Amino acid sequence: MILLTFNIINIQAETKKSTDVSDEERLKITESNTKAILRILDIHEIKASFFIEISIAEKLQNLLKAISAQGHEIAFFNKDSSLEKIDEVKKSVQDFLEKQIKGIRQKNHQFSLEELKSIGFNYISNIDNADILFPFKRLKRSSEIIEENGLSIVPESISPYSQLPYNDFVFQVLPMQYYQNMVFETLKKDDFVLVYLDSWQFTDMNRYQFKIPFYRSYNLGKKMEDKLEAFLSWINEKELATSRMKDYIF
Repeated sequence: MILLTFNIINIQAETKKSTDVSDEERLKITESNTKAILRILDIHEIKASFFIEISIAEKLQNLLKAISAQGHEIAFFNKDSSLEKIDEVKKSVQDFLEKQIKGIRQKNHQFSLEELKSIGFNYISNIDNADILFPFKRLKRSSEIIEENGLSIVPESISPYSQLPYNDFVFQVLPMQYYQNMVFETLKKDDFVLVYLDSWQFTDMNRYQFKIPFYRSYNLGKKMEDKLEAFLSWINEKELATSRMKDYIF
């Protein structure tokens, strides 16, 4: 099973020129990037899970409704919000979507299982930092979903052969043929592959002139759209199963 997920977050990079990009403009960029992702998913009739960053969730009501209307899952991405803020936004989003938010993804600022369970989450998807300074190869770790205190904990997927993680950076830089082979071989051994991309990777950097490290500037914008399209075409050609996170776990 392929669990395709997207982190919907504003780009934080500074611009190369003296002119700045406001928070409102960054939000519009995020919305435009997400719509491009939705268009590609719709073409290939593949459902995914969207992890919306807490601080922008309530500002993107129309976008969240569009994501949900197309049959995708809405979940949360916590950057640095307090537990109280997460609870507040969770209730607000559930009210206007009229659907329960079951999942949360954490990266840097992480809450305990007990705290997240207390505000009604059913699963946690924690991810690591994708940094070129971090060793590219990692030690093997369990790829099984475990349950603790009534919460399902979904691990970040790692190829059992190359030991490369299936994060946003690896998808961006690896040749598609190599990435497809990695996914195919992993599915022979593991029950699922969790893939995640960030919405900011679909930004047209030539238009906005953001300061992006050279190792992260490769294959962004339209090239990322083309790469996602190629990946989804391959999934359908090979008749590989895909699922939203909540459906696979429960």
